[in-house]
Amino acid sequence: MDPFDLKGKAALVTGGNGGIGLGMAQGLARAGARLAIAGRDLAKNREALKSLGEKAISFQVDLRDEKACRAMVDEAAKQLGRLDILINNAGMNIRRQPQDFTLDEWRLVMDTNLTSAFVCSQAAYAHMKKAGAGKMVNIGSMMSIFGASFTTAYAASKGGIVQMTRAMATAWARDNIQVNAVLPGWIDTALTRGAREQVKGLHESVLRRTPAGRWGEPRDLSGIAVFLCSPASDFVTGTAIPVDGGYSSQG
Repeated sequence: MDPFDLKGKAALVTGGNGGIGLGMAQGLARAGARLAIAGRDLAKNREALKSLGEKAISFQVDLRDEKACRAMVDEAAKQLGRLDILINNAGMNIRRQPQDFTLDEWRLVMDTNLTSAFVCSQAAYAHMKKAGAGKMVNIGSMMSIFGASFTTAYAASKGGIVQMTRAMATAWARDNIQVNAVLPGWIDTALTRGAREQVKGLHESVLRRTPAGRWGEPRDLSGIAVFLCSPASDFVTGTAIPVDGGYSSQG
């Protein structure tokens, strides 16, 4: 038996219509999983489906809406026939110095990045417990390890992702559900392209500090997604794994 085989498995990836989420979803699809992706942009959802196989489905949903979020998880399980894998990837950032944040901006980042992951996980848990097994992967950030002056709310939400992952892993291990976090580094996505426009010298700084000498690409997250969602990781839970070309290993 191939420990990385996902044939017969069903996966839901939030924020799966682009960037890191789509890179992970494509990796799962190549390993044989059936995919559901969720995102607010209907056109992006439709475009992403083209690379995920003819049986892939999508949901247009605002994950900050608790009822819509829970309904989306249940509907994904219904349409796919089961739900074995959840990747909580949906996220956003507002770049401000801490003194300049409004409370509404703080809540927007926290609700999008952290609270939605909690709600989706809680909804998926019931399906996975009933099935007797499951895999959850929460997308944190290297900002879970260290901070930057312009990422106060984002870093807080991603630090919360890591601690939430550890708590859920501890609680749900008895149900044969493994919960892990992935901490992407500087990956070339729409989100980080915005950062390069707003933060002077960021591009050069990333290249200088990253031992791999390049920005990451969404496909660089495919392998870790397959590993953490396959039988190969059945004894791996509660971890937070950087995928950053060595960026966080530098002092």
